Amino acid sequence: MATQAIWSGRRVTVTGGSGFLGGHLVKRLHTLGAKVFVPRSASYNLVRLEDCLRCLLEHPCDLLIHAAAFYGGIGINQTHPGSIYYTNLVMGANIMEAARLAKVSKVVNIGTACSYPGYLEGELKEEDLWAGPCHASVVNYGLTKKMLAVQGLAYRKQYGLDSIHLILTNLYGPGDSYNPERSHVVAALIRKFVEAEMHKADSVEVWGTGQPIREFIEVGDCAEGILLAAERYDDPELPLNIGTGVGTSIRQLTELIHELSGFKGRVVWNADKPDGAAKKVLDITRMTHVLDGWTPPTSLREGLARTIAWYRAHKAQADAKW
Repeated sequence: MATQAIWSGRRVTVTGGSGFLGGHLVKRLHTLGAKVFVPRSASYNLVRLEDCLRCLLEHPCDLLIHAAAFYGGIGINQTHPGSIYYTNLVMGANIMEAARLAKVSKVVNIGTACSYPGYLEGELKEEDLWAGPCHASVVNYGLTKKMLAVQGLAYRKQYGLDSIHLILTNLYGPGDSYNPERSHVVAALIRKFVEAEMHKADSVEVWGTGQPIREFIEVGDCAEGILLAAERYDDPELPLNIGTGVGTSIRQLTELIHELSGFKGRVVWNADKPDGAAKKVLDITRMTHVLDGWTPPTSLREGLARTIAWYRAHKAQADAKW
């Protein structure tokens, strides 16, 4: 667990603090007694350097967590690749430049497993980040996050700015977007099965064979891991994976959501659709060592059950969230 004595009274700015991950970070920080500021786009456009610097000068902080991002599933990566690339690249560069000008003590940059080389399969180690290019389907997002890792190292060398880079696996949980334009696999499947149960449908179609293995972390657990890393990790040379290290096949995930949603119909697998890489799971050896044995406590079953209940209670809001 994050150490309350370290966070109590600490000034923390969280970009993207009103979003999915950011909202959970802010909630956890408030519980720990931190003084949290969340920049709003109406007042601070983070794609403008002057706005980033004004934000940090008007609201000085001891720690800056850069969780803001423009991202989504495969669909939005296909329809908005330029916007995703430009927004994330410029926003990240501005945040780091403003942080060093405002003399922020430490920056935590939130990265993504999309940054790993697209050809790599199996357990992804931090040392492999630069072993090849990102997968073509997500290069416009994944590469911008890799650039943040480069900027962090460069700024430490030249300016002494303390920053770390964290690589997150697939998130799910309350507060996610269930809009088809933005949703990832867990949210997309939950929406399909809940709606099928509501409408008493006969079947639900799922793409692929279900064989690929992926990793999923509950968003509250991920927020805890980020705060622990902010406390205990300071290596500028290597990023740090934040995940469960547990692989789950898409078929297992689907069957679990099928059961927990209460849907009584059948699942139809559309094997004509592509599966993608056979296995992508983060190696968390370094994480467990650095974070003193911590691993995410929420089981996939527990987390999915809680998420499905939240989705049912907030369906209209979740479906509309961009």
